[in-house]
Amino acid sequence: MATALAQSAAKTAAPTATGAASGRSSIANNFDQFLLLLTTQLKNQSPLDPLDTNQFTQQLVQFASVEQQLRTNDTLKAMLTNAQASTVSNAASFVGMQVTADGAATKLTDGNAAWTLTAPKAVAKAVITIKDREGNVVATTTKALAAGSQSFAWDGRTSSGQKAPDGEYQLTATGQDSGGATVSVKTEVSGRVDSVDLSGEETTLLIGSLRVPLSKVKGVSRSPS
Repeated sequence: MATALAQSAAKTAAPTATGAASGRSSIANNFDQFLLLLTTQLKNQSPLDPLDTNQFTQQLVQFASVEQQLRTNDTLKAMLTNAQASTVSNAASFVGMQVTADGAATKLTDGNAAWTLTAPKAVAKAVITIKDREGNVVATTTKALAAGSQSFAWDGRTSSGQKAPDGEYQLTATGQDSGGATVSVKTEVSGRVDSVDLSGEETTLLIGSLRVPLSKVKGVSRSPS
């Protein structure tokens, strides 16, 4: 019977979604009910089979553990709220800033698009391919790259000489050194942050319609006026 009382008290004292205040009120009311049941049990116990003091102590410890769990949940909820507020504040500071991030996609605006290409060593021949959002190849070019970082600008002209419409385009670069060995070329994009999206699991910066995860950002500077 003692164990059943403890289990019943623990179940009724479980946290609910009514918030911290109602949780504390619930645990207080349940504790009063628990003591009433316990004292009633003590009054009506059999003299030949009295309540074991170890069971009595165990019931009190179990109920105290439930109360402590509720308090811990309240503390964690408060910490999560503070962390979310801090995330919003930090993310908002990116709006209007110029950022550089890992990525292959950037926007073509008024016939201008730019990427930063980084090679670990000199590249004798780099084949650069630009694709639209549907994955269609719109332009290709071949050029040599120096070791380190350098900018690559595209004027929006396709391989056929036509002017590509403004929008999002992706660049890939495959390099070879003078000996014909493959060289990995890293791509980065940059732009001015217009807004921030906090709805997903990770904060995302929006540069126009281009979405850049915050974890991909490598550099931040003031946007030129």
